Amino acid sequence: MLDNFLHFILKQRLLVILGSIVLLAAGVIAWKNLPIDAFPDVTNQQVMILTQAPGLTPSEVERLITFPIEVDMGGLPNVKQVRSLSKTDLSQVIVIFEDDVDTYFSRQLVFERLAQVRDELPEGIEPEMGPVSTGLGEIYQYVVESGYYCPEHEQMWYENKGKCQTCGMELVKAEQSLMDLRTIQNWIISPQLRRLPGVTEINSFGGFVKQYHVIPDPTLLIKYGISMDEIVDALQANNSNVGGSFIERDWEQINVVSKGLVQSIADIENIVLKAEGGTPVYLKDIARIEIGHQTRNGAVTKDGKGEVVIGMVIMLKGSNSKHVVDRVLAEIPQIQKSLPPGVKISPFYDRTSLIQACIKTVSTALGQGVIFIILVLFIVLWDMRAAFAVAISLPMTAAIAFLLMGWQGITGNLMSLGGLVIAIGMIVDGAIVVIENIARHMREKADSDESRIPIAFEALREVAKPVIFAILIIVVVFIPLFTLESMEGKMFKPLALTICFALIGSLVATLTIVPVIGSILVKRKANDGGGNFLVKSIQGMYLPVLTAAVRGRWITIVIAAVVMIISFSVLPKLGTEFLPPLNEGAIAINVVRLPTASIKGSVLQATEIEKRLLAKFQEIETIVTKTGRAEIAEDPMGPEQNDFFIMLKPDYESQFGRSSEEIVQEIDRELAAFPGIKPAFSQPIALRVNE
Repeated sequence: MLDNFLHFILKQRLLVILGSIVLLAAGVIAWKNLPIDAFPDVTNQQVMILTQAPGLTPSEVERLITFPIEVDMGGLPNVKQVRSLSKTDLSQVIVIFEDDVDTYFSRQLVFERLAQVRDELPEGIEPEMGPVSTGLGEIYQYVVESGYYCPEHEQMWYENKGKCQTCGMELVKAEQSLMDLRTIQNWIISPQLRRLPGVTEINSFGGFVKQYHVIPDPTLLIKYGISMDEIVDALQANNSNVGGSFIERDWEQINVVSKGLVQSIADIENIVLKAEGGTPVYLKDIARIEIGHQTRNGAVTKDGKGEVVIGMVIMLKGSNSKHVVDRVLAEIPQIQKSLPPGVKISPFYDRTSLIQACIKTVSTALGQGVIFIILVLFIVLWDMRAAFAVAISLPMTAAIAFLLMGWQGITGNLMSLGGLVIAIGMIVDGAIVVIENIARHMREKADSDESRIPIAFEALREVAKPVIFAILIIVVVFIPLFTLESMEGKMFKPLALTICFALIGSLVATLTIVPVIGSILVKRKANDGGGNFLVKSIQGMYLPVLTAAVRGRWITIVIAAVVMIISFSVLPKLGTEFLPPLNEGAIAINVVRLPTASIKGSVLQATEIEKRLLAKFQEIETIVTKTGRAEIAEDPMGPEQNDFFIMLKPDYESQFGRSSEEIVQEIDRELAAFPGIKPAFSQPIALRVNE
């Protein structure tokens, strides 16, 4: 059967070449549609339940909210673990399912169980599920900041006071406060970004959420006999539009609407609470109405200049991060046009740069591998056409690997694409054996009348079975990696699968396109006796050693055993780590203080740290610090904690001569000057995954 297949391949060379071209085109399409990310997503299958509980202490949150939810969730099918965190005003319950459970099925189970547990919770408490995302979901982060602008060129934005670079006019300062910037973020920027495919949430952080505060006077409440409940009921009743059916007039129909939505402070002040003797009692008679802000549990600062407002784009689980970021980048300029003059969206974290760096690293390694393979083959075979015939197997192998990766839903990341780099030496082994044997047969039968196809067939038939078994044995070596589970499995299975897919692709290429190209291109020229000088030199050195080793085979075995024992004795002295750190081009520092620290104190200290680090380290481009937690508390930090995101300049290592490890050590020494803090160093992705 194998002989018939090989004979068919060499007889139908045009068909094989056309099929290979189609396969290459399909591989290119598969590569373009392959989800790309910097790192494998090791997040477990989990559903987060967040419950806001204003005014409740941690013990009350635990007793009244967290415990009932946690108990009810524990009985769901395929649940591995339920863990929770109770803090002031917040309950977080995380339900972890088995990895093979569908994401939306698990959320449906949790949603149905939440409907039952709502009756056990205090009145007004509404638990909600977190966004459909993972630890790698924060793909794009930006600052909404106000600066200076030119009245004649409002699209131009300047950070500092001065004159317009276009017309020379004096710049005007934008007057937006932190509350205004947060309102712009919540009502202009966030809705436009959230509608993009692949975006599941826009998390706003920093600034102040605008509110209208009604502050009653207790004395006046007693005087008029009005309770707080009556005020709340009046506010709700007087802040809505009500439909009044319609009026028919001739051939027209006119809808009737009673408009009662509050538009200003004056509208709130003129709400009638009651009437005494025909005289109305207005809300302004018993209360003071003013603009205030929602009680906040966190803040954001930047570059030692004070507080700012930021937005975080959260990617939908399973989406292509590169495509999502590209959509966000395309939308930002359009959103910028709708913002008030002097307000700008300034990105400070963009996953694209890291993804491109990872792809560039892998692509460079693959390119170098291809060049070296062709170079070595040419030197050894002394035949550029034979080297090209082997090299043609590389794009074919990659195309098949990308098709299989897309079929299995494997993302293109540093681990999976790194598998191609690891396998590049193995995937050409079979092609080298086939081409070398075809070249040998062509030389030996250079003077015969036999055509090229029978010669190539005979050469291929000699080595086909050994090549098949050799490649399959290498595939079998990676089978133990498929038994890994949990985080280890998610980390290393893509690597093993990619290598196996590449080896399968190399086997297909070795038995199809490689012998076809070899039968066409390999020279049919008798050996003139000169040969390859390099190969002859290597053989001249190797053959005497081989002869001596065979003659003294017991000595050879003893020497090999001694070397093996020495090698194993050194093994325990080697350092170990789960994975080498990925250089993300940024540093993340989690700073913890005493639990009694306030937001104000933490923000002031964070600002001073930012100033000190920017003054000491030229490698730093910008620093954004998150203190406490945002309203959507996926990361429920307290006010005693800071997350410093230190963005390094793109070429910091070559420009300033210090690695990120050296910078971290220096920063650690600088932070020692601040008492009462405990820093932990990481990187943005690593920090997010750990959380």
